[in-house]
Order: sequence, then C-alpha cells, then structure tokens
Amino acid sequence: MSDNTQLSPKESKRLGRKVMSRLLLGGIVAIAVAFFGISSRKQHETALTQWTNAQAIPTVDIVMPERGVGQQELTLPGDVEAWYQAPLYARVNGYVKMWYKDIGAKVKAGDLLAEIDTPDLDQQYEQAKGDLAKAEANEALAELTSKRWQAMRNTAAVSQQEADVKAGEYEASKAAVVAQKAYVAKLAALEAYKRIVAPFDGVVTARNIDVGALVSSTPTNNVAGAFPTSTTAPSALFEVADIHEMRIYVAVPQSFSAQVRVGMTAELKLPQYPDRRFRATVATTSNAISLKGRSLLVELHRDNKDGVLQSGSFVEVHFELPANRAVLRIPASALIFRGNQPEVATVGANDRVVLKPIEVGRDLGTEIEVLSGLTTSDRVIRSPWDSISDGDEVKIAGQQGTATEASAG
Repeated sequence: MSDNTQLSPKESKRLGRKVMSRLLLGGIVAIAVAFFGISSRKQHETALTQWTNAQAIPTVDIVMPERGVGQQELTLPGDVEAWYQAPLYARVNGYVKMWYKDIGAKVKAGDLLAEIDTPDLDQQYEQAKGDLAKAEANEALAELTSKRWQAMRNTAAVSQQEADVKAGEYEASKAAVVAQKAYVAKLAALEAYKRIVAPFDGVVTARNIDVGALVSSTPTNNVAGAFPTSTTAPSALFEVADIHEMRIYVAVPQSFSAQVRVGMTAELKLPQYPDRRFRATVATTSNAISLKGRSLLVELHRDNKDGVLQSGSFVEVHFELPANRAVLRIPASALIFRGNQPEVATVGANDRVVLKPIEVGRDLGTEIEVLSGLTTSDRVIRSPWDSISDGDEVKIAGQQGTATEASAG
C-alpha cells in the first residue's frame, strides 16, 4: 500500500468523532479539576479565618483562692529589759572616797557600793548641831524668864504687857528649837547618803565614778542654802539591775493586736545565740494603740536564772497566731494596680473577664492575703495582662478545644 493512500470518507468521519469525544472528555476533566481546586481553597480559607479568630482570644491560667494556713507566724523586733533597773545618783556634794563594787558584781540589797567624802556637809552638820544646842539653851532661858515675869506680875511689879512679851519670847524660842531640830535631822539624813548602797539584789551593770572624782547632787535634792545649785543633772554613779527574770517589750501592729492575748507564748531569737531558742509568755499589754506607731505595746516575761539574757539586747519575737479562716490566699502575680484599690481579674460566665476590687492583707512573698472581695469559688487569672478589662473573652488553659479549632488544625 502506498503512503499517499487516503482514508475513506467513512473512516475519516469515525476518526473525527473519536477526536471530538476525547477533547470533550479532557475539557470535562479540566473543569472538574478547576472546580475542586477552587472549592477546596475556599474551604481552607474559611477554616483559616476561623482558626485565626480563635487564636486571637487569649488563653489564661486560672487559680482558685485558698484558705489561710493553719498557723500564722508573726515576727517582730523587741527589747530585753531587766526585771528592775535603777540608776544610783549622788544626793550630796563631795569626792569619791572609795568604790567597792565593779561592773558585773553580784550584790545584795544594802551592800555598800561606794563612799563619798563630804567635808562641807560634815562641817554644816556640826554647825547645825551647835545651833540646836544654842536654841535649846535660849529656850530654857526664855522659859525661866517667862516664869519669873509671870510671878512678878502677880505682885504687880511688872505690867501685864511685859509679862505677855516674855511669854511670847518663850513660845518663839520653842519654835526655833523645833525648826533647828528638823534642820539637823535633814543634814543627818544627807549624811547617810554618803554611803551608796544597792537598792535590791542584782548585778552592777555600770560604774561611772573613780576614787577622787567630784560628785554633786541633783538640783532638786539640794538643801536650801546648804549647797551650791548645779545647772545640769549629774550622771548616775552606778546602775544596778535585777536580772533573775527579764521583761521583753515588743510593739505589735494594730492589725494583729486582737490576736495577741495574755498567756500565749512566743519564741525568742537573739543574735548572740544563733543556735538557741527561748520561750517567753505574754504577761500584759498596754491596752492602748500608740498614736505614733499605731501599735500595741506587749510585755512578755522570761525566767533568767541561768543569766543568759542580757538587759538591752535586741531580740526577734516570733508569735504563732491562730488561723483566720476568713482570709484567702492568691498568687501575688494576680494583682492589678489601678486607681486607689488593688483588683484581680476573674473569669465569669461565658468565659468573660470580671474585675473585682479586693482588700489586701499580708504580703507572703509569692502569695498575698486577701481580706475581702473574693470567694473560694472565684476563678482568678494568675497573670493578667496590662490592658485587660471587663467583658474580654478568654480561653482557659487545659480545656477542650472547639470543633472549628480541631478542623483548622
């Protein structure tokens, strides 16, 4: 057969129909592919939009407020003071003759601590006793004279007026004797103050004199006309403290004053004894809030027969206060500071934000106490963002995602 052989009309017609059918089938396939692609892309765009909108809702971590701990520990600074502590001053002017007890010496009541040499006072005392003897002699003479003139009045040798004058002189002399006796007794009492003695059993905590030192009395203790008046109060010669038992004073803030009661115990920590703990008992309180510090002065007692506590020491006082079941605790990061009162963000109905003002108690570090404004059923956002506001929609971390989110994923 030759290459130039032509198809018959019948074969040509059959071949044309076959080409057309194939072209039509290819067009249908192309249209189907294009439609599926456009529909799939639109569906993906819709899902992506829904997923993006879902991701725009912030996810938050929530916590539930908890009740206060079983015991509250309150730590406050305090001061240790002796049971009795007395500074001893000079009541007379003179020089220190000798001192007999140094710092740290244990003394009994009445023990001699020092002697003061008072030459001026001694001379005035002797002079006063001489003046008393003179006054007594004048009294005796006035009495005798008054009796004689009264006898002569009976014989009309003297007038009534002259007899009355002698009687008055006798009464005046008796008054002078009484005054002089009082003056001598006062000087005798001052003579006793030449001896500085311990007022009670205790220990000498300070000695501010030495042999030969000049000492003077306070202005209020001077005898009028007997001693020069000093312009400044002198310092104490000795200080004696009774340390068989110690007093501990601590200022308790007003917010805790109702929880500190007489009879409760506290733990004491002193810097000089880092490994030891001491127990003290609340003995009394001032029953008044200080206007300066808004605090209650509390006095504790602790036996000190072992002598380890020292007067003037700084001490940490640890109180174990009963639990306050009305107090709640939340993380400190949940606080929002806007305006004059702190707030917290809670998750309300339909997962919408509700801001609640609260009253804050103690700062416990990572947690704070809430005195009012919350309940244990509130869902508190642990770490709210700065621009959070009422009505914001949120998602709670850990909850089941929506079907839209699942399909978008």
